[in-house]
Amino acid sequence: MTRQNYVFTSESVSEGHPDKVCDRISDAVLDYLLSEDQNARVACETFATTGLVVIGGEIGLPERDGREGSERLKDVMGRIGQIARDCIKDIGYEQDKFHWNTCHVLNFLHEQSVDIAQGVVGGEAGRDEGAGDQGIMFGYAVDETPELMPAPILYSHAILRRLAEARKSGELAMLGPDAKSQLSIRYADGKPVEVMQLVVSHQHLDASLTSADVQALVRPYVEEVLPEGWINGGTEWHVNPTGKFLIGGPDGDAGLTGRKIIVDTYGGAAPHGGGAFSGKDPTKVDRSAAYAARYLAKNVVAAGLAKRCTLQISYAIGVARPLSIYVDTHGTGVVPDDVIEKAVSQAMDLTPRGIREHLGLNRPIYARTAAYGHFGRAPEADGGFAWERTDLAEVLKKAV
Repeated sequence: MTRQNYVFTSESVSEGHPDKVCDRISDAVLDYLLSEDQNARVACETFATTGLVVIGGEIGLPERDGREGSERLKDVMGRIGQIARDCIKDIGYEQDKFHWNTCHVLNFLHEQSVDIAQGVVGGEAGRDEGAGDQGIMFGYAVDETPELMPAPILYSHAILRRLAEARKSGELAMLGPDAKSQLSIRYADGKPVEVMQLVVSHQHLDASLTSADVQALVRPYVEEVLPEGWINGGTEWHVNPTGKFLIGGPDGDAGLTGRKIIVDTYGGAAPHGGGAFSGKDPTKVDRSAAYAARYLAKNVVAAGLAKRCTLQISYAIGVARPLSIYVDTHGTGVVPDDVIEKAVSQAMDLTPRGIREHLGLNRPIYARTAAYGHFGRAPEADGGFAWERTDLAEVLKKAV
């Protein structure tokens, strides 16, 4: 029997966190290349520290209009540095030692390995496009929130996103871009009911502000996004518990793409396959299959087939079809789990090409995913967060 009464904790970090600055730059490079060619191949990594951003990895553009991919890449390389600066500027960094206009940007991107490309590019002798790497990917959904996400990670994101909006609008101009949040939420009878411990560490630009001052500034925004009654007399607040937080971002701590994979997904409430998302084009199943797994798990719960669903998919590099599909409804399913496994495998083509076409992933929709979670967001008109749709629910109902 699953525990029904417990306290569970998840954390989030803001767009100004050093690792998230790097995720944003990597995904902005990806978006730029996909806007140049929807078949671009990108594996972009970013490192940031005091006064320095280093971008590296593999990229590839197909031949077009009689020009080889290597020739086309020369044209786009000159834009990479400005993309990084634009990201840093939008996030809000104008610190002496990390400023969008004065930091050094080094670009070491190069052409994609031919060994990887030969396994991914399809069409030869009728062979379908293979997965960009081996690996396991997990999707998860639970009915404890309207977004079908675990409450601790969902609301940890919501707190920081709302504070970022207030900072950028000028309401909280005294705050800086770097921040973290953490919620310890008590569950009763399997449902989240109150916040027991709340942590917000937020960079501030005014050296005279105390921890109590910062708490007074952020508290109304925290209370705004949390469900009524979750903050009460029993909630313990920890705001800037170490004291002042003046030095933020890569000047305070180095950042790297792909180091916040639990923040990006389910806050520890579900398994993670280990692969990061940012900077990777959708031929890479680390990203696209994780999106597909969330999409399927969410639709299982939306269809009323389970209150909670974990779904695993596995792949081998160069092989199109998934090696396995596993479903666990944690004892909440209205039909056996193997029946749901069969239904999801029939409802969606889970080859890399099938995923990309079903969810419309070959477009520049990724920079917006780099902060505040890849899941639990509303689907957008231009195809952003398409994996959050529940349009497969009726199909799954009929299938079982």
